Amino acid sequence: MQKFLKLTAGLLGGYLVTATLHLFLGLWVDRQNLLITMAFSGFIIWASLFVIAFLAKNGWKIWGIYLLISLIFFTPFAYKIFF
Repeated sequence: MQKFLKLTAGLLGGYLVTATLHLFLGLWVDRQNLLITMAFSGFIIWASLFVIAFLAKNGWKIWGIYLLISLIFFTPFAYKIFF
């Protein structure tokens, strides 16, 4: 079960953190430049988060960390959209 949790955290959670990080950066950086940069940095960040997920001892804990980081990155973006 832990291996499955680490795999899904690396695949889905890592992608979620990467996507919300770039949404967060899009609030302050020109979006056209960010889109070009995301093509390269997105894969590097996602692959790094994938490796970190497998280095963790507990899959639930890494899922919690990734979801918390994603929520932190997404909150200012959502605030700007909805308010």
